[in-house]
Amino acid sequence: MSLTHFDAEGRAAMVDVGDKAETARQAIARGRITMAPATLERIREGQIGKGDVLAVARLAGIMAAKRTSDLIPLCHPLMLSKVTVDLTPAPPDAVEIEALVRLVGRTGVEMEALTAVTVAALTVYDMCKAIDRGMRIEAVRLSHKSGGKSGTYEAE
Repeated sequence: MSLTHFDAEGRAAMVDVGDKAETARQAIARGRITMAPATLERIREGQIGKGDVLAVARLAGIMAAKRTSDLIPLCHPLMLSKVTVDLTPAPPDAVEIEALVRLVGRTGVEMEALTAVTVAALTVYDMCKAIDRGMRIEAVRLSHKSGGKSGTYEAE
């Protein structure tokens, strides 16, 4: 079985994972959003007019992981068994974001974890942009992947 996003005519196509074994799979992605120290302080003190930034971003990240196949072309719709998104203030000027995604299935969940982190960061940006348009979403990356034929990956 060849895993490729091209069909016999060279057109983009979803990979057929029908013959792959179901295995427990997990992915962890991380990233951060950097901002002015005053913006982080306002987030920590609950002084953002749109509400609890970290709670809303956590929910947005979870929802995004569940909808990844609607956002990323050729990505399989998956029945996820667990999604967590943690946002941790990192003084003086950042929020660290980590997403963990699990399932038992035929394809991995790396895209879902990466999407969760990215959308959580975008949500922080959206909720705080009125006071800090210079925020930067940085270092979004896969940090762990396990399960499936390719085995385990750990970022350095």
